[in-house]
Amino acid sequence: MMKPIVFGATIGAVGTAAVIGLRQWWSTWGVVPEEAAASFPGDDIVSDGETLLTRGITIDGPPERVWPWLVQMGYGRAGWYSYDQLDMIGRSSDAILHEFQSIAVGDVLPTHPAGGFEVKLVDPGHALVLYLDSALVEQQAAATGAQPISASETPGLAASGRFLQTASPPDFAVSWAFVLEPTGGGQTRLIERMRGRFGPDTIGSKAFMPLMDFGVFVMMRKQMLGIRDRVERTTPTTRSDSRPVPSLERKRDGILSAIAGPRAPLAARP
Repeated sequence: MMKPIVFGATIGAVGTAAVIGLRQWWSTWGVVPEEAAASFPGDDIVSDGETLLTRGITIDGPPERVWPWLVQMGYGRAGWYSYDQLDMIGRSSDAILHEFQSIAVGDVLPTHPAGGFEVKLVDPGHALVLYLDSALVEQQAAATGAQPISASETPGLAASGRFLQTASPPDFAVSWAFVLEPTGGGQTRLIERMRGRFGPDTIGSKAFMPLMDFGVFVMMRKQMLGIRDRVERTTPTTRSDSRPVPSLERKRDGILSAIAGPRAPLAARP
């Protein structure tokens, strides 16, 4: 009788510790209080919204080496440098693609074949701010005669799209800022901030919004690591002993990659 009780208590304690550790990781990864409290370009785009996420990462390279990786982002372009199975067809590029180095306000960085985020602010070498709201989603769908995302061609993208439709309120507006701040010594602080305004919940959004919030963090974290690693592979290193390689983060990233499944082969670029 005692063995099942002890076993159950052990499993419960391990589960509780895992949940606490996950929450701590989620709430602290990439968070610097000064950055969280600061104002950044694009904060006024959703003026009646609230800050949802502010995360940062230090990159061994100057802003001008980071900028090209930002402007080429998007589905069917260089990718989003995150979990490609969920937001791409094929793999995100490991190279700077010169055909995608021109970007302007009003352009769309696609998240799927029929639409994506509209570019709202371009400050070369410093800030790129994207925007999406429910009205823009409807306009893009009407303009392209959008069909459902093919589950056979991009099963992960189709599944994540269905989840976002369920988890998002019908009325929403979101801004997504990428800010580059030089920190000295040839390094850059990449800061990503999301602000949003959401209308009344549906049953689905009320149930799944917390899970979507965590999912956005996981994808954003992977993206920031992906950008950092790509820049640092092409930039002479300036890393000092004060910023050791975060081996624990890389190990955790490997676990998440294993959960996401095998990567698809590199797709042909348009």
